[in-house]
Amino acid sequence: MQLEFVPVEEFYFALTLAVKTLEEIPDAAILQAVRSRLESKYDQPSTIAPGKQNSFNYVFQVSDYDNSPAPQLIVSISDWQDKLRLSTDYGWTLDADRKPTRTQNFEKRPHFAEELRSHLRSWLDVAL
Repeated sequence: MQLEFVPVEEFYFALTLAVKTLEEIPDAAILQAVRSRLESKYDQPSTIAPGKQNSFNYVFQVSDYDNSPAPQLIVSISDWQDKLRLSTDYGWTLDADRKPTRTQNFEKRPHFAEELRSHLRSWLDVAL
């Protein structure tokens, strides 16, 4: 799995309505460690309008991972109400009306979550 950062200038074009919460990790130490590592790697998050309940959101396009029939795979790493939130469009795609619909990969979301956590553990050196 390879994550390619989506900078703020490209965020709107990478955004998809199919990105849904994968899991939330209610651990303040992990949240701070992930935020710190991402800030040191990328400086500015993918979104620039931090709020009270959400102060960062780093968005990545994932390469080398099958999300068919969707043409791309997006992962979002953010905070939400003092929890680390991992979101993705894995297992979802947009139909002709741009409404999110489940794909055959939807049932594999727990496995994808494990792989993502494993990747983040080694990449960011954070115990998830």
